[in-house]
Amino acid sequence: MTIMTSKKVKSAENAEQITSKTEKIGASRQSLDSAVELREFSYDLKVPKERVAILIGKNGEIKKRIEESTNCKLKIDSEEGDVFITGTDSIGLYEAREVIRAIARGFNPDISCLLLKQDYMLDVIDLRDYAPTKNAQIRLKGRVIGQEGRARRVIEELTETHISVYGKTISIIGEIMNVGLAKIAIEKLLEGGMHAGVYKELEKKRRDLRLRKIEETFNIKKE
Repeated sequence: MTIMTSKKVKSAENAEQITSKTEKIGASRQSLDSAVELREFSYDLKVPKERVAILIGKNGEIKKRIEESTNCKLKIDSEEGDVFITGTDSIGLYEAREVIRAIARGFNPDISCLLLKQDYMLDVIDLRDYAPTKNAQIRLKGRVIGQEGRARRVIEELTETHISVYGKTISIIGEIMNVGLAKIAIEKLLEGGMHAGVYKELEKKRRDLRLRKIEETFNIKKE
């Protein structure tokens, strides 16, 4: 028969208390982790009514594609054009929002979904920052589009981007550096710059950018 001393009894009790507290802490952490994992984020935005059908797609294909690619859920009010995005992945939520914004700004779904790629971005220029009246905005859109779409096409080709002129906005999709080049060119046209001058400057900047990429790829240092 073993007789435990008072010190041993207290040690055993302390050990049980520590074990109990550890288990409680572990359970609390598990509950906290679960709460963090289940935390839901949301965005809501407005889409022009004439773009809602394109966002949903035939038999809901585009909506489903966005949801599956971003792990988000979309709730679309076809009557008002309100779109609600919910999900537990904040990055996926942001990507879904950008794709929807692109569709709302006139891009087709395939081009809009380029924004799911890591180095792609959407930039939107508000024509109201350059022209206060509707007629003035129409004139500026004409400068960016050009005769038979030539100005827009040239900028797209030189910068490897996609440009949409829709409503009161001009939007650009492409790789981050290229979007920056396209935006500068468009802003110069909006400010009254001559097309030929803008194209020439754009070609120079594109050459410089490509040279920089080559130097970075092959680790070439300028002397």
